Amino acid sequence: MNKRARIKTVFLYGVFICYILLLIKILLLSRTSHSELTSINLIPFYSIKEYIFSNSATIKKFAYGNVIGNIVIFIPLGTYLSLLKNDKRVITNLVVIFIVSLFVEIIQGVLGIGASDIDDIILNCLGGLIGILGYKFLLFILRDEKKVHTAITILSAMGLPLILFYLFMMRMKF
Repeated sequence: MNKRARIKTVFLYGVFICYILLLIKILLLSRTSHSELTSINLIPFYSIKEYIFSNSATIKKFAYGNVIGNIVIFIPLGTYLSLLKNDKRVITNLVVIFIVSLFVEIIQGVLGIGASDIDDIILNCLGGLIGILGYKFLLFILRDEKKVHTAITILSAMGLPLILFYLFMMRMKF
């Protein structure tokens, strides 16, 4: 591996670590522990259905943020797993995303922070799948893994200031 490729790889791992720290902050450290707000839902699509059929504008606004947020926050994980792991199979990376999401939901339930919801796992996996498919799409378009590596490095460099802002500057309490 030449010096330039090593620098790109170290940079990508650095951004990936910052992203993981941001995930931990958003999903575990920014939550408040209130027993009256803690809930566990094991019925698939129950929360999403409740959001869709609610008449409350406040609930719909919260639902939109929750659904979109749960998808978007895991898109980079799918992309980075596809890029950084040797095993590039979709199912393998999706299983890793499922395990990470399940682990987060279990911790939220055990510690009583936020709500543990099977729908969050489904939405997180959907986001991860979008990231995996985005990587595959770039590979299809660019037809060279080194070019995909470069493209994701550029996208990571553009996203790094936002990650760092949310990681160190922004106070989040949900």
